[in-house]
Amino acid sequence: MAKIIDKSEHYQIIVDRFLERGVKLEDIAEITYDLQKKYISQLTLELCLEHVKKVLMKREVQHAALTGLELDRLAEENLLSEPLQSMLLNDYSLYGIDEIMALSIVNVYGSIGFTNFGYVDKMKYGIIKKLDEEGKKTGKCYTFIDDIIGAISAAAASSLAHRFA
Repeated sequence: MAKIIDKSEHYQIIVDRFLERGVKLEDIAEITYDLQKKYISQLTLELCLEHVKKVLMKREVQHAALTGLELDRLAEENLLSEPLQSMLLNDYSLYGIDEIMALSIVNVYGSIGFTNFGYVDKMKYGIIKKLDEEGKKTGKCYTFIDDIIGAISAAAASSLAHRFA
């Protein structure tokens, strides 16, 4: 029988897997800060980090993050069958499941989450840009993680917007 893991354990697994990939929660909070700084005068990076952590405690977010991170890992280790293996490893532009999974994260916070995510996904700045560039150079698979990061930052920005509306 499979062991049931609680939300706080899932949270820590995700944080650890992000760190293994070179991503700190502060990196995600920086994107959140950039999204909301012109709308919330008293915004701080610490407040953004608090909302990133809050988003990561949501079960739906954890499930999407765990799934996406695992698919990236499997692709990097060449453990997927074709054609999925090549599509993920090359971040095939017409493969949109990574964005669909990310939308399940932002959906938790309503329509503002969708628009924030679309902006982050298009602009690709901060840690997302770094991962995108590194993946092209090294062959590492960041197909899901970049969208997961974008979605978490967009959801945290939405959470902040709801709080300060």
